[in-house]
Parts: sequence; structure tokens; C-alpha cells
Amino acid sequence: METKKIWANLGVEDLERTTKFYSDLGFKRNGHGVSEELTSFVFGDDNFIIHFFIKDRFKWAVDAEMTDLKLGNEIIFSLSAESKDEVDQWLKNVKKAGGRIFAEPQDYGKGYFFGFSDPDGHKFNVLYWPKKKYNIFLIKC
Repeated sequence: METKKIWANLGVEDLERTTKFYSDLGFKRNGHGVSEELTSFVFGDDNFIIHFFIKDRFKWAVDAEMTDLKLGNEIIFSLSAESKDEVDQWLKNVKKAGGRIFAEPQDYGKGYFFGFSDPDGHKFNVLYWPKKKYNIFLIKC
């Protein structure tokens, strides 16, 4: 078997609020994922899709209650930036759109990042890491 595509499905309280938040940040709507129960956006060059389902539909699909994101977290999505200045611009845009900053901009090794959550508490970080010839996550043996 070969997986052709992977995407994320998240639950939200208010589709209009979610649509406005991600539109204000400049993300492109995924035209195939728009209904009374769903709004959908495309992220990055690889066109990663996140579907945001109204909570009742999401709970039905997973046959369980949703995690209370005020009490814990299950995932953080990382968004790449091309420079420290771009990270700082993301910070301004996220604040203007109504996101909550949970990690202020800071140096991280040779990189730079900050963390935010959307109005429903889904977490993201925006990270700049200088391009290297080799993958920065390789471990020397």
C-alpha cells in the first residue's frame, strides 16, 4: 500500500470565526472542503490540508468526546519562515487576527520561533531555521 495524501481533521466551535482567522492569516481555502459542517484550508508548498469540522460532527466521526485544549494538547503544527523578520511579521498578523501567543519569539539553537494557538486552542509554531547543506536533525554517529 502507498499513501497518496495525508491531512488533518480538527474540531471547532464556530466555523465563521475559524474561517475568518485563517483567511486573515492569508491561508488559501480548500474549495472542496466547505459546507455547513466544515471549513478547510491549504497550508504550505506541499498543500497540506486541515479540515475544521464543527465539534458535533467531529465527535460523531471519532465516536468520542473531544480533548479540552485548555487542559492539554495533542499536536502542534509547525510553519516554516524564511527569516527572523518573517517570523516577526507572522507574530503581528497572528495577534491582529486574534490568535493567542503561548511562546513569545525567541532564539532556539541557531533558529528563531514563536508559538500561537487559534481561537479554539489548536497550537502552531512559526520557525525560522537557517538553511544548511545537511539536514539539521541528523545525528552524528
